[in-house]
Amino acid sequence: MVPVSAANDERYGYITVESVQVQLQNDTALVDVHYSVDEGTRIIFFLMGKQDLKNKLLKILNYDDAQVQHLDLSSAEMIVQEASYSYGSGIYWYPSHQFNVVIPKLTVISPQVERTYTNTNVFPEGVGYFENQPTNGDHTAPAATP
Repeated sequence: MVPVSAANDERYGYITVESVQVQLQNDTALVDVHYSVDEGTRIIFFLMGKQDLKNKLLKILNYDDAQVQHLDLSSAEMIVQEASYSYGSGIYWYPSHQFNVVIPKLTVISPQVERTYTNTNVFPEGVGYFENQPTNGDHTAPAATP
């Protein structure tokens, strides 16, 4: 007899995760998560607010100090300060990270590389990268003043 695995490992309570994107900018991670919620819970959000949804998303993502910037019934944007280690001179390391559900599509983007994983609950290896350099569209020298 073959053991039955969980049918919805990407599910946590009434939330089903669809994708997570982690955009690395210096030592900060901008986390964008897309999900669906059970139809029956939508009225609860309308009546009681979204605090429970926020708490469940924080649990799913497993970031202790995430700050929620945007939250609705299908997506959320969060900022995680000091998600990466700084080694000085603009060099950073984003370590392996464990999520509390299976993420159908996980994308981690640094200034130099983009990695995409499917059906995983972990970013399995860290990634080193260099800081974002501000761009200046005008590369000409300033005019001399008389």
